[in-house]
Amino acid sequence: MAIDSSTTHQDPETEYQRRLDALQEAESRFKRTSAKLGVATLLFLAISLIFAAWLLTSRISAIYWVLLPLGILSFFAIFHERIIRTIRICSRRIAFYERGLARLGNKWMGTGETGDRFSDPSHPYARDLDIFGTGSLFELLCTARTRAGEETLASWLLIPALPEEVRLRNDAVTELRSRVDLREDLAVLGKDFRSGVQPEALVAWGEDSSALTPRLLQMALPALAFLWICSLVAWSVFSLRYPTFLISVVNLAVTLQFRERTSKSASAIERSSKDLKLLSQVLARIERESFAAPKLKDLHAVLQQTGVVASSAIAALNRRVDFLISRRHLALQAVDPFVFWSLQWTLSIEAWRRKFGTAIRDWLAALGEIESLLDLAGYAYEHHRDVFPVFTTESPLFEAEGLAHPLIPENRAVRNDLTLGRDLRLVIISGPNMAGKSTFIRSIGINAVLAQCGAPVRAYKLHLSPLAVGASVCVLDSLQGGISRFYAEITRLKVISDLTDGPMPVLFLLDELLQGTNSHDRRIGAEALVRNLLMRGAIGLLTTHDLALTEIAVDLAFIGANFHFEDHLEDGKLRFDHHLSRGIVRTSNALQLMRSIGLDV
Repeated sequence: MAIDSSTTHQDPETEYQRRLDALQEAESRFKRTSAKLGVATLLFLAISLIFAAWLLTSRISAIYWVLLPLGILSFFAIFHERIIRTIRICSRRIAFYERGLARLGNKWMGTGETGDRFSDPSHPYARDLDIFGTGSLFELLCTARTRAGEETLASWLLIPALPEEVRLRNDAVTELRSRVDLREDLAVLGKDFRSGVQPEALVAWGEDSSALTPRLLQMALPALAFLWICSLVAWSVFSLRYPTFLISVVNLAVTLQFRERTSKSASAIERSSKDLKLLSQVLARIERESFAAPKLKDLHAVLQQTGVVASSAIAALNRRVDFLISRRHLALQAVDPFVFWSLQWTLSIEAWRRKFGTAIRDWLAALGEIESLLDLAGYAYEHHRDVFPVFTTESPLFEAEGLAHPLIPENRAVRNDLTLGRDLRLVIISGPNMAGKSTFIRSIGINAVLAQCGAPVRAYKLHLSPLAVGASVCVLDSLQGGISRFYAEITRLKVISDLTDGPMPVLFLLDELLQGTNSHDRRIGAEALVRNLLMRGAIGLLTTHDLALTEIAVDLAFIGANFHFEDHLEDGKLRFDHHLSRGIVRTSNALQLMRSIGLDV
């Protein structure tokens, strides 16, 4: 039961609530109908039993007197089942809008797909910028129904796209932004909210060579199975036992001949073909859409290339796999050696693979991109004040107005302006504890990631050149690996330094640089590292409590500058404004914070 999209021009919270109210009202109505049908069915069943007892004691023997109550009961059962199925769908649609309202109300953390399996500690920024994990950017964005969609979104967040590709994605996201109905329809498909389809396994199976070759064998097996069944009929009718014995021996010999290869092929098929029904449903729903954006049109064409509709082909494969899996039924196991149930359906699936196997990769890639664009479109719809970035040929550049962190609710986020590039290539931010230094540099990095994956950014305006982001914000030691925090940090700094050998300028984000060593070594090491990065064409920010490091910006006066965040004491409590100001911080709050929790200092 879809709700019309005639009012999608309203703000997302109003629209979601309107649809949610309509669905909850419909669900209540269907539940009342279901309850009435349940009572009516029980009442009619009781009447039918009384009527049946009366028939047994009467002389009436017409068959339609028996069929009539059975027919009415069947009607009630079928109609009731349809109502129950409608209630389930309503519940799924309600859950879709409840999750949307939870995202808008900042109550979404820990309720979605975290993407932990994509997390790589050696990646230049994934862990530092909260790309994956509970409360991460991936969890906020991802609503994909298939693993292909999840994997594509993860790759987009990990690998920046070129500006030309970003513009194509922006156009696609703009077109998909208001298609709430499409996102709702996809959310209610399948038995669960997530798909078990394994893209890599399915693609590998499709492109692998077969252990069985259909051709003549596929025609001979049905004939042998038919002869065996005919021999059973001849035995039962004409008492001809020898033909049954002969054909049984022949068919059993054929089964034994191909048993190992059948088992190998069937196992490979079952391992790679999980939840194909959901995959075909998602493809079919997307295929029904029409698109105008060039990227969407190209992806849509992939699903229907050379006259083959991807959803129909996958649905046909799913039916074959279902028949193959049914071989485990006891009755089929008994006759399988003589009618070749497993072998015939394995050959049928192998014939499908020969025809469509190499197309699976393109289908899943196109589906993954469409789902990822829908993820970004859902984010764009729910954050309609966010803007698309503008890419420039002036490089390196990161110029933002009203920049804020996208994982912080709009009503709590503090916006700041920043320009990196041109005359200013290094910003050193000093400030007291809890003033917002780490959050600010994270907001720069995560918005750069959003910009280069095709999503809107949390800013009033963002102009940037293509940038390779490298961050050292969340560095952890490892007891198991015997790695100290300092060693872990310099290892991460080496990763960032190596990024400068790539084709794009580096945007480095360094939080509390080299705090695991003494002040003397820290000052020398930090300046050497920063000068080396700048010399290699990088731009970036460094935060610090150690005011000695602010001298680096003084020494690099033509391309470096000091900024700070301040706090102040108000009514005995520390207050932070989280606004970026020029200059070096002149206050410290460490002692006040220690006293505030009861430490005697």
